[in-house]
Amino acid sequence: MKLSLRNLVICALLPLAAAAASAQEFKVGIVNLDRIFREASSAKAAQVKLEQEFTKREKEIADFGAQIKVQSEKLEREAPTLSESQRNTRQRQLVDQDREFQRKRREFQEDLNNRKNEELQLVIERANKVVKALAEAEKYDLIVQEAVYVNPKHDITDKVIKSLNASNGK
Repeated sequence: MKLSLRNLVICALLPLAAAAASAQEFKVGIVNLDRIFREASSAKAAQVKLEQEFTKREKEIADFGAQIKVQSEKLEREAPTLSESQRNTRQRQLVDQDREFQRKRREFQEDLNNRKNEELQLVIERANKVVKALAEAEKYDLIVQEAVYVNPKHDITDKVIKSLNASNGK
């Protein structure tokens, strides 16, 4: 009876031991996309490209907004000396200009967001290629891009950034 109970316990523990051994062979890596966007040279180059592309337009919109503000302040100062029709005409002009300003600003923001998404998508595609190559070369079973908690020993973001930066130079 003792012998069969011992065999039963051994048989019950064998799968647990096998699972523990296979769990140690499972290789996981974690990639932090935010760090890639901040630190990879391709992401930094995309940011510079966007700034160059949109700086002039942003300045024009800011200048237009400042011009409206100056005209509004001027109207406030001169309002007591203006006739009712002159005051109404200038107020209508200011409202129209402000509406135009808001439209231009909204279009600018939409265009900027669209271009930023396009550039970031290119960075993500390059990073995913690097991650896939790294996973195959180093025999990872799973690589995750977002996680609530990451043990630093599983974080491979530095390797990905280094590889991305090296491939940009080629």
